[in-house]
Amino acid sequence: MAKEFQIVVLAKQVPDTHDVGKEAMNADGTVNRAALPTVFNPEDLNALEMALQVRDAIPGAKVFVLSMGPAKAADIIRESLYRGADDGAVLSDRRFAGSDTLATSYALSCAIKKLDNVRLVFCGRQAIDGDTAQVGPQVAEKLNFQQVTYAEKLMGVSEDKLTICRRLEQGIEIVEAPMPLLVTVGGTAPECRFRIANRMLQYYKAVMPSEVKENAEAAEQLWNERPYLKLKEWNADDVNPEMDRLGLNGSATKVKQIENVVLLKKENVNVEPKAEAIEQMWRDLQGVVF
Repeated sequence: MAKEFQIVVLAKQVPDTHDVGKEAMNADGTVNRAALPTVFNPEDLNALEMALQVRDAIPGAKVFVLSMGPAKAADIIRESLYRGADDGAVLSDRRFAGSDTLATSYALSCAIKKLDNVRLVFCGRQAIDGDTAQVGPQVAEKLNFQQVTYAEKLMGVSEDKLTICRRLEQGIEIVEAPMPLLVTVGGTAPECRFRIANRMLQYYKAVMPSEVKENAEAAEQLWNERPYLKLKEWNADDVNPEMDRLGLNGSATKVKQIENVVLLKKENVNVEPKAEAIEQMWRDLQGVVF
């Protein structure tokens, strides 16, 4: 029997950075994540849509969403199921805490290796809380996958290769890439499809074991009756990593401080649309020390 064609989407739950004020920063210069609501990383939604387009074009293919983070990241899995994903898991363990991109990509690559016949991995170009654009390419290297970055549009799909339009600074590029393949998707790619009403009704009670605060017996009964409502929750031991490559110990970089810059109205300068005014602004800027 042929193995299932597996497509993995890497998705991250991130702080909503649209309205960041002083309360979002701790006294030590770190981010006070408790003060910010969380959202589905925007470009990961673009990646989910591209994965679903491939799934729709290949009979029998499945989309599996993987998110690394605290138990609250189960919201990402539910949201993905509502939009058409077939399955998913949260990779959650205190031993992952403090991971930089190197340790994060290693943990994610270990989790992907746990799955059978992964032919494609999609992820957003970068996350809005880190903006490094490093995790996707690092995962590709650890999996020994081909990689295509800055994907904007699918031009062709077959069971052994993709044709992809890339959005670059100076224009576009059309590339053909063989599988296994990792693709990072930018924000100019098509937006993710809307939630599907019948899937929301089907999965709104889906939870991970660690989310069940009370009445565990009722939850166990529901999972026995409807196994698809028990979301997968993997810890470090489940993905068989080298433990010294996780978290802070496995991180080559450390964040010393994050500074929150809030622009105030008094810092705004109105410049008249005249050559001499623009010239003066340029001289003023040259005198600013960044």
